[in-house]
Amino acid sequence: QVQLAESGGGLVQAGGSLRLSCAASGRTFSSYAMGWFRQVPGKEREFVSVISRRGTSTYYANSAKGRFTISRDNAKSTVTLQMDSLKPEDTALYYCAATRIDCPGYGCSRDRGYDYWGQGTQVSVSS
Repeated sequence: QVQLAESGGGLVQAGGSLRLSCAASGRTFSSYAMGWFRQVPGKEREFVSVISRRGTSTYYANSAKGRFTISRDNAKSTVTLQMDSLKPEDTALYYCAATRIDCPGYGCSRDRGYDYWGQGTQVSVSS
């Protein structure tokens, strides 16, 4: 089993940057592809990005391409999401999640494919 904990959220003006981090417990972190999702009240979770087990492959939602960068450090059992050029529509509760699926791939953008979830960290972008 894996426990995940996000951090780094906050309030930022449009055009600004935030760096989200996710710390994982356990010895098998490298056995999981890691994804980031976001959610606003009343809507389903939305896929943002995913990184493969070794960190050699990444995949981004169209809304994140060119602005967000996902990375991981298996030695430290962490995954990060660097968010640049933030827009008000990026405002959401951001979750990290772990999946046994060999990501990236289309199936890795579905939240039901993920086994473990963090508690979320709030990102608010003002205009």
